[in-house]
Amino acid sequence: MITKSKQLFEAAKQHIPGGVNSPVRAFASVGQTPRFIASAHGDRMIDVDGNEMIDYVCSFGPGILGHAHPEVVQKVQKACEKGLTYGAPTENEVLLAELIAELMPSMEVSRLVSSGTEAVMSAVRVARGYTKRDKIIKFKGCYHGHSDGLLVKAGSAALTTSVPDSAGVPDDYTKNTLVAQYNDKDSVEALFLANPKEIAAVIVEPVAANMGVVLPEDGFLDFLREITIQYGALLIFDEVITGFRLACGGAQEYFHITPDLTTLGKIVGGGMPIGAYGGRRDIMNQVSPIGPVYQAGTLSGNPIATTAGLATLQILKEDAQIYQRLEQKAKRIADTVKQASKGGVCVNQIGSLVGVFFSAGSVRDYAGALSSDTKQYAAFFAYLLERGIYIAPSQFEAMFLSDAHTEEDIDFTCQAMASYYQA
Repeated sequence: MITKSKQLFEAAKQHIPGGVNSPVRAFASVGQTPRFIASAHGDRMIDVDGNEMIDYVCSFGPGILGHAHPEVVQKVQKACEKGLTYGAPTENEVLLAELIAELMPSMEVSRLVSSGTEAVMSAVRVARGYTKRDKIIKFKGCYHGHSDGLLVKAGSAALTTSVPDSAGVPDDYTKNTLVAQYNDKDSVEALFLANPKEIAAVIVEPVAANMGVVLPEDGFLDFLREITIQYGALLIFDEVITGFRLACGGAQEYFHITPDLTTLGKIVGGGMPIGAYGGRRDIMNQVSPIGPVYQAGTLSGNPIATTAGLATLQILKEDAQIYQRLEQKAKRIADTVKQASKGGVCVNQIGSLVGVFFSAGSVRDYAGALSSDTKQYAAFFAYLLERGIYIAPSQFEAMFLSDAHTEEDIDFTCQAMASYYQA
């Protein structure tokens, strides 16, 4: 049967590379045709063929309140009536910066941009400008956007397509990017010992969510904080995914670690394209127009995106129980898979993030993630999709829970996941 999604995918491949505007959407690693979405409300998406699905992708993170939250949509509609973009300052930019600083005190001063990639690229530039050093340390399997200097042993789509490093990136762009092993203190210490006065920053996903979900081991983030202080380097938390998802104050609140710089995306735009980076005032004073580190963007602080972000963050701030509800739902799913598989898979869960690895051993780093049986994941994905449950079309992405997921939906999902192992 030729579906409308199939027809659209074939048409898309004529004018869009691979038929998609972001690689994971191609469904290549799960052997399926991507579902083209017509609409989404609450925790459901409906594709162009009329199939309704419980959505556990949530646009890879920002849908923490569910799709088309009425309060957010209403405010966005009113904002649209006033104009879509000005290329000039607005009050909402100020209000959003103030709210970010309130919820994440480490971000005393922040700059809005248009994507997580742009936020990370800019934060790294600021770290180099502030320290007057060139090298940075990142971790295998952690993805920080697609800027040239950071596409080294990246996660997410790079893993899905078996291209850890991108073609088109000159060696000179990555020569100052040092790569350590996530959760391996010795690998970080070795790089600092070899480059004691050359490392500007360590950048890390505090919870690695682009090689599946990989949790930091006890003391790992504390160690990163200590060693960066010891060597005069900055610590950058890439909270594009974890920001406002693990807690209202992000992973830094959850783990009680204060980074020097933080990058945000996803939820901070309430579903609209946006990113932000920020940190201590003395560091951010390096940014143009008051400092020598140049960064600009016509659509930065877009009035529609800031409206959506403000509405979303205000709801999160005022609902003290939302993170507890999300954690409970995610834990139910994680526990179900652990019990049903009888130890045959590794399930990592924290807050509203769940990662299912078809690997009998624990997954604590990049090598562990790569040991997962991606063919089994593809079968799991297909089984759930047939039953109207939409999870990430890649072993190396997270499941995201939203506040719109009902207990009935969680019951249905758990039953389906358990039945997979009984089939």
